[in-house]
Amino acid sequence: MDFLTELKKRAGIVDEALERFLPSASNYPPLIHEAMRYSVFAGGKRLRPVLTMAAAEAVGEDPLRVLPVACAIELIHTYSLIHDDLPAMDNDDFRRGRPTSHRVYGEAMAILAGDALLTLAFELMTRTVQEGAADPHRVLRVIAEIAHAAGTAGLIGGQVADLLFADKDLDGNTLEYIHRRKTGALYRAAVRSGAILAGADENTLSSLTEYAEYLGLAFQIKDDILDVEGDQSKLGKPVGSDQKNKKATYPALFGLEKAKEKAGQAVAAAVQALTNFDRRANFLRELAAFVVTRDF
Repeated sequence: MDFLTELKKRAGIVDEALERFLPSASNYPPLIHEAMRYSVFAGGKRLRPVLTMAAAEAVGEDPLRVLPVACAIELIHTYSLIHDDLPAMDNDDFRRGRPTSHRVYGEAMAILAGDALLTLAFELMTRTVQEGAADPHRVLRVIAEIAHAAGTAGLIGGQVADLLFADKDLDGNTLEYIHRRKTGALYRAAVRSGAILAGADENTLSSLTEYAEYLGLAFQIKDDILDVEGDQSKLGKPVGSDQKNKKATYPALFGLEKAKEKAGQAVAAAVQALTNFDRRANFLRELAAFVVTRDF
């Protein structure tokens, strides 16, 4: 498998679906729809929706049947980035090589664009029922799963802790708490959602959950590393922003080499969690390796 080619192909499927699901920029009021589309189609690897589809595939389901939920997770991720870039948060001027939403549309419209994407995400989740693609009880479970991951027990809670501990000394357990929630919670929900919609039994779901938790941790550690030694032209944003914002990171706490070691250990644990899966989980295995070798 040429992993990058396959990833691009799957990301393209997600992009085509997002194009269908998002309101046209010409819909009234046009400015908000333009702002939503600006951030959604600013680039990105589409790892979270691709994970949802790959988890369904690993359980034996047609990944196209979970596309609405996969896209919903991408919209939640994009909303979080819009808000994360705001002056009140990280105050970043660039994201994925382009000016951030608030720099183009102003703070108020950026906030509303993020809110609109979050709201649309939950509307999209119901499409799997409306289109007869999934059992309603499974969809309800997935909605609860994603809501939990996006709330104070997950993404929001991690962001709050990240803000509160900025410019403060903290230990490895606290740093892991932040990463497992700010980044890891949505990875976990992405994988679990695909598996639940595909009808995974509890043992299978438990293994995929373990995979997702280690994968999300590895991804965030690698992000921390790239902020130190990454190539700005490939990342699409300035390096060194974590240090600028006095954020706690793995390289800052453990040193660069130890951070790389921890990322590798997390990936190994993620792959180990897939031991009992057949070749249908190969994409998940390849994705774990990609997370720590990527340079963007």
